[in-house]
Amino acid sequence: MSVDVSGSATTKSEPNVVPLCDILLVLLIIFMVITPVAQKGIDIQLPEQSEPGQAGSSKSGVVLTLERDRSVKLNQDPVPMDLLETRLRELYQRKTDKTIFIRADKSVLYRDVLRLIDIAKGSGIEVLGVMTQTYETGSQ
Repeated sequence: MSVDVSGSATTKSEPNVVPLCDILLVLLIIFMVITPVAQKGIDIQLPEQSEPGQAGSSKSGVVLTLERDRSVKLNQDPVPMDLLETRLRELYQRKTDKTIFIRADKSVLYRDVLRLIDIAKGSGIEVLGVMTQTYETGSQ
């Protein structure tokens, strides 16, 4: 039995890949489990497509319109801004469907529309729809 002391025997250093693969598989499983749970969003209801002329009709509910001069119309009837909340409360206290649609002139500032939304929500309206069609004061 002889022992080689000269150091001619070479030791090969190879990386052990098995623990690395184990870690990657565990991370993959963790991300696969967490991803469906972490998805968040807002539930919305898209409106059904109707005839183009029916957007502001009484069949579609109550429409609150903000004109260019910041005057407000409730189903084509002018309403002073300070009496709007009272009128909406009176209108919706007997209704079971508490839905309203808001449209505004394209030149109106966003903060004015938000003020109108706040008044509507404060008067007890549960469902608020914003009409996305371009609207200009004077046109229907």
